[in-house]
Amino acid sequence: MTPGLKDFRDAAARIEGRVRRTPMFDPRPHGPALDGGAGARVLLKLECLQASGSFKARGAANKLASLKPETARRGLITASGGNHGLAVAWSAAAAGAPATVYLPTSAPTAKADGLRALGAEVITHGAVWDEANMAALEAASARGLTYVHPFADPDVIAGQGTLGLEILEQAPDVDTIIVAIGGGGLISGVATAAKAAQPGVRIIGVEPTGAPTLYESLKAGELVTLDSIATSAGTLAPRRSMPLNYEMIAVAVDKIALVTDPEMRAAARLLWQEFGLAVELAGAAALAVLMTGRYVPTPDETVVLIVCGKGEDGFEGA
Repeated sequence: MTPGLKDFRDAAARIEGRVRRTPMFDPRPHGPALDGGAGARVLLKLECLQASGSFKARGAANKLASLKPETARRGLITASGGNHGLAVAWSAAAAGAPATVYLPTSAPTAKADGLRALGAEVITHGAVWDEANMAALEAASARGLTYVHPFADPDVIAGQGTLGLEILEQAPDVDTIIVAIGGGGLISGVATAAKAAQPGVRIIGVEPTGAPTLYESLKAGELVTLDSIATSAGTLAPRRSMPLNYEMIAVAVDKIALVTDPEMRAAARLLWQEFGLAVELAGAAALAVLMTGRYVPTPDETVVLIVCGKGEDGFEGA
């Protein structure tokens, strides 16, 4: 079921007080020209300051709040590149429910340590998220646990879409929102919610050149499975999205741009050195699009970049 505007508004009411209303940061007049000198107004939506460290807390909180208490108490299970797992574990811990998270071997050790600190059971399986996810689905069935998909669950997407509504409240004059894409849960929710509330807003997606899952799917006119993944941005690296996300993105996203790992790392370094924002590669992907000129705004345009997750990629070379 594709979430509509009412679903996003209901989710916003449901998670109010459970997650943070994150800041909208305007770096002018003393910051660098984040738009590459185009003269546009560029704002940073700091979801890297969200509970659990990323926007994922919104979807996890909405999913948990949508479950019957007895179902939640049996436990939640998921597979994650790290951030979704942290959000599920954080939400479960707050509700006194157990959580199990499957991670691929590519997930950073810090993510696994963070999950254990929240009391989650951590199981490492497979080289990429898709392989970890297959194991999580089998375990969910065998153990009778509630499986929480990181990007194709309507409740999760509705939770992520609350970010789109929040952006419109904080920057009602926004023309363009730039969003990093992993499996597609964030951009599905943000794009659909934002365009339902303000149809003229433009949505630009960003993927790594080493994991162009939705870019290649839209080009082919159908979901495709990538043969391989070649990026260090593990949270942006599924080999395949899902039909629900593909359909929502095909309708609501205006363009998908591709950036390299070094370009994302340069953007992460700028965020750290100029603003003290410690973000992962995915968190800097939206900025990388402007820094590389893959999207060039007009001088009178207001652009919101979603800085979607914390990390330490900006420290390198600092």
